[in-house]
Amino acid sequence: MMASKMRTARLLFVAAPSSRRAFSQSTARRAINKICPSASEAIADMKGSTTLLVGGFGFSGVPNSLINALRDRSDLKDFTVVSNNAGMPGVGLGQLLETKQISKMIASFIGENKVFEKMYITGELALELTPQGTMAEKCAAGAAGVPAFYTPAAYGTIVQTGELPVRFNLDGTVALMSKPKETREFNGKPYVMEESIFADYAFVKVHKADRMGNCTFRKAQNNFNEAMGKNAKITLVEADEIVEVGEIPGENIHLQGVYVNKVILSTEEKKIEKLTFRKNKEELKSAVGAGESSRERIIRRAAKEFTDGMVVNLGIGMPLITPAFLKPGIEVVLQSENGILGMGGYPVPGEEDPDLINPGKETVTLALGHSLFGSHESFGMIRAGRVDLTMLGALQVGMFGDLANFMLPGKVKGIGGAMDLVANPEKTKVVVTMDHTDKKGNPKILKQCTFPLTGQKCVSRIITELAVFDVDHLEGLTLIEVADGVTVEEVKAKTEAPFKVAADLKKML
Repeated sequence: MMASKMRTARLLFVAAPSSRRAFSQSTARRAINKICPSASEAIADMKGSTTLLVGGFGFSGVPNSLINALRDRSDLKDFTVVSNNAGMPGVGLGQLLETKQISKMIASFIGENKVFEKMYITGELALELTPQGTMAEKCAAGAAGVPAFYTPAAYGTIVQTGELPVRFNLDGTVALMSKPKETREFNGKPYVMEESIFADYAFVKVHKADRMGNCTFRKAQNNFNEAMGKNAKITLVEADEIVEVGEIPGENIHLQGVYVNKVILSTEEKKIEKLTFRKNKEELKSAVGAGESSRERIIRRAAKEFTDGMVVNLGIGMPLITPAFLKPGIEVVLQSENGILGMGGYPVPGEEDPDLINPGKETVTLALGHSLFGSHESFGMIRAGRVDLTMLGALQVGMFGDLANFMLPGKVKGIGGAMDLVANPEKTKVVVTMDHTDKKGNPKILKQCTFPLTGQKCVSRIITELAVFDVDHLEGLTLIEVADGVTVEEVKAKTEAPFKVAADLKKML
């Protein structure tokens, strides 16, 4: 690292030649040098009351040196910030919330950031909750000069109908609601029109950059950084390492210098949000619950949904554990919305990498044959139906396959990627894993969902600790399996929605 920084110092402070070989014998040009000595100098000309894009997913690929420099400029405020989330209290963008420099967030996820949630609910901060894939595409489309686009994600939800509070009053009443979005049908399928983002500034994190602004990413560091870096009027790049021009092969340049205005060397150590290590079989049993617990029963049954060669996207929670219970000889390709195709298992100690995390922000590895890309590319795969199966948790499921899994009354965690993941059920099978009832014993399989929907008529199979249901989006539910010791009568007593019983009802194994 010291050698790298010394080389960077030479690049920064050795006087560049005043000219290079001329385009013609009478014309010369100055050397291009976008390297800036510090983050504070890079943001010196920034203006407040503007739109700022900030890359990163969890703690991976977050431009912390630039964020910290902005934190120290209390005169710069009233920013509309577009980012997947807002870090954590005292970390990353969480600092700019605490200094009140952000007036509005456009984000897909609040997560465990209690400061973010409280500021939104108490009216200190406006929030435009946006499906993760839609947000990535808003940035990518704006980068390409496309003012709007149609997406299947969020059709029939409160995102589309304009029933999401953008800002609350101090007394908890709604000050501003979101606007309904235009819809249109293509080839018999409804779509939502989304306007693209056109930003003033972007803070992005890269692995290597040169003085011309050419950049490359490392592992899953890309996430939102590429699309955001190509979008803004002024893009400020924070690099792990600054290298000589030509040192990054042309085919490995992911963010081209034409998009980049300034480059700085990162001064912040990379952090890991959820350090997670590989578990043996006994540790896995302990993690999901000893013996034949309800949780383990669900996970073991869910693992049977995988067939050889499938491309699979797994949601946070029980779905992320299911690959550990695959039958020998079954090979699946795990896709992660933060830009991984071919995600591996958890690392062993010493193998952890801050640039490699799963959707739950846990450390992971890469499988043989993997490929890496940006979040906009990842969600393109998802919406286009290139993923064979997605497995998600749920708060409620309706009898015709409606899914609610992102919002409880009085609690706001965010949408994440779920609305995109269930947007193409014609091509991507949607399997739900969940407890049959909530903590109070209330049914979660209902005639009609009472919580805000994630997607309409999208779920095709439900797996609980009691039973397995197939879902027909026109005919409704069919009970196809029951757990050992569970009767059909017990399932009926704990299920609000009516259902048929398969003629060849099986035991859940």
